[in-house]
Amino acid sequence: MWVLVVSLLIILCDQVSKLLVRGVQIPALGIALEGMPYGTSIPVLGDFLRLTYIENSGMAFGIDVGGKVFFSLFSLVASAAIIIYLYRVRTAPLSFRLALSMILGGALGNLVDRMFYGVIFGYGPLFGGRVIDFIDVDFFTIDLFGYHLSRFWVFNVADASVTVGVILLLVFHQIGVAEDTPVSPATPPTPPVTY
Repeated sequence: MWVLVVSLLIILCDQVSKLLVRGVQIPALGIALEGMPYGTSIPVLGDFLRLTYIENSGMAFGIDVGGKVFFSLFSLVASAAIIIYLYRVRTAPLSFRLALSMILGGALGNLVDRMFYGVIFGYGPLFGGRVIDFIDVDFFTIDLFGYHLSRFWVFNVADASVTVGVILLLVFHQIGVAEDTPVSPATPPTPPVTY
């Protein structure tokens, strides 16, 4: 179950990066970090990669399904299910368990925002928080069925972790399927027919 350390590291990186972007003050510890003003962007690699501070109340990439409390409870139940499943598959290939731990770390990273940020930052009740997003990448322009997207959605470390974890699950599943597919034995060549 040491793969849960990967989940904890993802949660830690996610939360620290979000607090650096938003800013945080803890007077008792003498901590006062000034974050970015909401909605501002700082170029990192020109216009291709920017830090852009926004918040959203939905799930990954700002998608909203069922409301904050529903999605928070769903994330909590799904995270518990992943932990139980990780225990049950503790002898499965490491790549599979790492992919699941990445999904778990990302889910819990955003769950912390949804559950506690409203209370911590004084703008909402428990389960009333918004998720902080800040990674702004210009991948490509999408024009499909009347939908136009000129930049990729702004996301965070947790979103990236869930996405990479799902991609790894799909890749390693395909590799496993290919390895499990039986190869038919080679048929011996037929001798030439002579007349």
